[in-house]
Amino acid sequence: MESQVENNVILVDIQDEPQGVMEKMEAHRKAFLHRAVSVFVFNTKGEWLLQRRANDKYHSGGLWTNSCCTHPFPGESNAQAASRRLQQEMGLDVPLTEIFEFIYKEMLDNDLTEHEYDHVFVGVSDMQPSVNTDEVMEYRYINYLDLKTEVQHSPERFTYWFMKIMDQVFHTFNEKQ
Repeated sequence: MESQVENNVILVDIQDEPQGVMEKMEAHRKAFLHRAVSVFVFNTKGEWLLQRRANDKYHSGGLWTNSCCTHPFPGESNAQAASRRLQQEMGLDVPLTEIFEFIYKEMLDNDLTEHEYDHVFVGVSDMQPSVNTDEVMEYRYINYLDLKTEVQHSPERFTYWFMKIMDQVFHTFNEKQ
């Protein structure tokens, strides 16, 4: 059961300055801009670790996406949130580096809207995930070119935010290698 703090998101302005907190579902119903983190893990062959979200997630259930994502708790750093959620969802403890941030707004299922100031983290690991089946239906590794082809042919199988930033993640991550 989530505590009150864990059920809140940090509302921010377009400069990512905190503007208060709000209950998570209310923020998604009202489309308020709030802070988020997205984590992308690669293995040493350069393959992407993707997860397929559990069907009963509050939005985007059953869709393929990045290794994990979450909302930082009030008082928690973005890096702490990224590491916490990677451990909770995928059972991985991987050093992570923030590579960029972006804002997006998208209508989702269940009359919800994602309006996020998203901090994007990457890490490299060859550890096999131990997934939390309450959060993750399945996982897989895939190379970028096969992923690109799959997204082009079947975009309905992927989350909006993943498709929006996958090319930028690829290029930014490879520039830093």
